[in-house]
Amino acid sequence: MRGGTSKGALFLAEDLPSDDAARDDLLLRVMGSPDPRQIDGLGGAHPLTSKVGVVSVSDDPDADVDYLFLQVVVDRPVVSTSQTCGNILAAVAPFALERGLLPTTDGVTDVRVRMVNTGALATLHVRTPGGVVTYDGDVAITGVPGTAAPVEVDVEPSGAPLLPTGRTTDRLAGVDVTCIDNGMPSVIVRAADVGLSGAEDPDALEADPALAEKVRAIRTAAADAMGLETDLERTTTPKIVFVAPPAAGGTILTRSFIPVHVHRAIGVLGAATVAAAAALPGTTAYGVARLGDDGGALRIEHPTGYLDVGIATTDDPAPAVTRTTLVRTARMLLDGVVYPGPARTTRPV
Repeated sequence: MRGGTSKGALFLAEDLPSDDAARDDLLLRVMGSPDPRQIDGLGGAHPLTSKVGVVSVSDDPDADVDYLFLQVVVDRPVVSTSQTCGNILAAVAPFALERGLLPTTDGVTDVRVRMVNTGALATLHVRTPGGVVTYDGDVAITGVPGTAAPVEVDVEPSGAPLLPTGRTTDRLAGVDVTCIDNGMPSVIVRAADVGLSGAEDPDALEADPALAEKVRAIRTAAADAMGLETDLERTTTPKIVFVAPPAAGGTILTRSFIPVHVHRAIGVLGAATVAAAAALPGTTAYGVARLGDDGGALRIEHPTGYLDVGIATTDDPAPAVTRTTLVRTARMLLDGVVYPGPARTTRPV
């Protein structure tokens, strides 16, 4: 399924091995990793197209279904659970309805999803005219050609500290940063502070070895400061996001590392986290953001367009987000049988 600006394989949990190691081994073979082209599997040779969602009926009274996100690394034999994905989240609700995990209603069906990676909850509103999931609609999102039916996403506050270090700004690896987590552990860096405009092409950023080293140094320091996994070979968080003043009338301009490649758009929860930083005085994002005074959605600009995020914050008793809303689209691409490749004992050339 396509969810937002990502693409991935969605499975019922009961169709995968219950043992994590056996599951991960199977998914590497399904997606064709490790191989930069993923030629022998379903993956699309990029982190945005090498994703997996595992869905099951939830035993949480506040949720209908559980959603475990797995990032299948393209060129290494790694399957990471260190983050969730808000774009694939948009596909989880229609998938759950298609698989009959809960009944549909005529018009719009609300699906409550527990994101297993983080424990956060979201309610997704799916168009179901006549009780049938539809993917046809007139909503366009940047980064995706054409239009589709909207999936409205309301993310509930997780209860975790918005600022993992307890400060709006930290000095890490010689740079002022904001460590923040509104669904995606992120490190917000002013592009100008690392000699960038913030409007660079993603390919140009990826081709800069000095910048890659700087990003890695910031990630290493931030992972420790935020209490996250510090073995960066096994995790995809925290994400580094460069921010700059908007270039196209929005709120803020972004370039997001995921974690080595540069996102051609921006992740849903990454955008939600940038929006929280932009709205919070004292952060590295606040000073470069162009905030309106009407309380409307914040427009997060990215390399292929923008993503609008509705957000509300409070500082009582501590800085926190009380509401995050956005709109994505999703579409089923294939419903069928996948044939996993053989186990690989050597790294491909």
